[in-house]
Amino acid sequence: MSLTPPQPPPSWSHSPDDIPRLNNEYIAANRAVQDAIGALDPKDCNFPSVFVALADADARFEASAELLGFYQNVSPSKELRDASNEAESAVRQFGIESSMRLDVFNAKVAAQKNLKESGEWEKLSPEEQRLVEKSILDGTRAGLALPEKERTELTALKKELSQACLDFSKNFNEENGHITFTEEELKGVPHDVITGYTKRTEDGKDVYDVTFQTPDIFPIFKFAENPETRRRAQEGHESRLEINVPLLNRALDLRRQIAKLLGYQTWADYITEEKMVKSGKNVADFLDDLETKLRPVGVKEREILLALKKKEHEQKGLPFDGEFYIWDYRYYDRKFIEETLDLDDMVVKEYFPVDVVVPTILTIYQNLLGVRFEEIHGSTWHPEVQQFAVWEKDAKDESGFIGYCYLDLFPRPSKYGHAAVWGLLPGYDLPEGKRAYPLTAMVANLAKPTPEKPALMRHDDVVTFFHEMGHVFHGLLSKTKFARFHGTSVARDFVEAPSQMLENWCWEPKVLEQMSSHYETKKPLSPELIEKIIKSRYVNVGMFYLRQLFFAKFDLKVHTEREGEDYTALWNNLREQISLVKNITPTPGQGKLPHPPPILLALLTNTFSEAFLKELFGTLPAAKI
Repeated sequence: MSLTPPQPPPSWSHSPDDIPRLNNEYIAANRAVQDAIGALDPKDCNFPSVFVALADADARFEASAELLGFYQNVSPSKELRDASNEAESAVRQFGIESSMRLDVFNAKVAAQKNLKESGEWEKLSPEEQRLVEKSILDGTRAGLALPEKERTELTALKKELSQACLDFSKNFNEENGHITFTEEELKGVPHDVITGYTKRTEDGKDVYDVTFQTPDIFPIFKFAENPETRRRAQEGHESRLEINVPLLNRALDLRRQIAKLLGYQTWADYITEEKMVKSGKNVADFLDDLETKLRPVGVKEREILLALKKKEHEQKGLPFDGEFYIWDYRYYDRKFIEETLDLDDMVVKEYFPVDVVVPTILTIYQNLLGVRFEEIHGSTWHPEVQQFAVWEKDAKDESGFIGYCYLDLFPRPSKYGHAAVWGLLPGYDLPEGKRAYPLTAMVANLAKPTPEKPALMRHDDVVTFFHEMGHVFHGLLSKTKFARFHGTSVARDFVEAPSQMLENWCWEPKVLEQMSSHYETKKPLSPELIEKIIKSRYVNVGMFYLRQLFFAKFDLKVHTEREGEDYTALWNNLREQISLVKNITPTPGQGKLPHPPPILLALLTNTFSEAFLKELFGTLPAAKI
């Protein structure tokens, strides 16, 4: 039975001229609500007139503006991407102005005072009380207790920081470079991967242009036999966003100035105050303890991989200098797994065609969470995007509607280059008693079909997809009264926890069998191959986590120092010190982060919560899969 959702999906037919016009209208409408609340007499400030009114206006504004700002990540039109980027810049500037409005903050303070003095405070639900407390804390952390001169300075610094971060992200999305190799230089890279590269003739010789997108460049890191090929690929990939280096330098300087004005020792202390970890010192203590435990494991693994490298270089007559370089890591990690487990990543890949894995994972989530996906065909930002209306499994009318899910899975020029989920619309209660329904969009970059094979996924890609679907469902199934608390709007060092818990399914024998189907024979993975995949999970795990630790320590270091330094040197020196891999030419790898590094502490979530998440995973109903 086909049901009609109570809320239609949004239209994606905007033109570049529509974006600024609509954006200005949304900003003006939200500003008008703030003006009205800021003009209230203190005695008229209460929960509905201040907090509900602001929450509703902000939810409507952010939902409308988020759609316009999303085009910059996915649209094939440069004009639309540019308009979207400029719209987000205007929204960020407006957001900063809004956060610094003393009149609105005074109305919040008056409303809280009236609530507590009147006895109405106790009648509020826990979520309503949380809305009040968070709203007041917003003003305090924004610097509204500062004198006017400092508030003006702070506003200017925040606006400049916002623009620097936006420019950084735009460069990341717009990057479209490539590196060129001959077929001889690509020896070892699977033939079906090479056939997907752009082939041309240069100086009478066939050459291949390899983009820096993950499906193109990573096979070179893992398979290219020539260490010089891997070195060039690695250094090119690390240097592709050198344009972002001055933006990062400026962003970090601005963050130091803002933290100082707000009375915090460091930006890390400011940003972690609202997180589970609470302070920069707690982060440092945790990471130091983790490094102490991981380092002996990583050192032993490095010795094994280095011996493997020495053996191969001797067999091939290649020079061996006793060093283990960053471009050696993925290559010899793969070789070690192949030799010790007899596990070939490219063979495993043949069992995970995209057109099988994606619907199977959707089926797994549907069975696990009691929902139903119905594909719909409406307007999207690109023809490859899949749209789904999501319902409760046994929905019989519109009351069983949950929301919308969009999947944009394949790479293309100027598209966001990693895997991520956007909560484009939040779910929340409307003041008139109805419900606003969420929309989540997954953006990924899975390998496309080649002339010889269909689109196939490495097992790592399968894990990533399962992980990102966890974020999708976090956004879809969250039930809150206010949009502010919907979905992934949680403490940032908790946001990865649900997805991490759910990705454990990708290592379960039954699920691996269910998700797999060889693209030619249609047979699932054999029990022997499944056992090898599961055993590979913790191979070289020490060096893997030391690499993650490097990212976290770089993040922490740049946000705790009192003065700037040469961040390219820091990036390279810290990586060699922590990750146990050497480099030759310093590369500006800090410029290729998806955004100027925040204290998101993904590693903290990944490791601090791991034991708890596995225990929680063990309570999930396996029978439903």
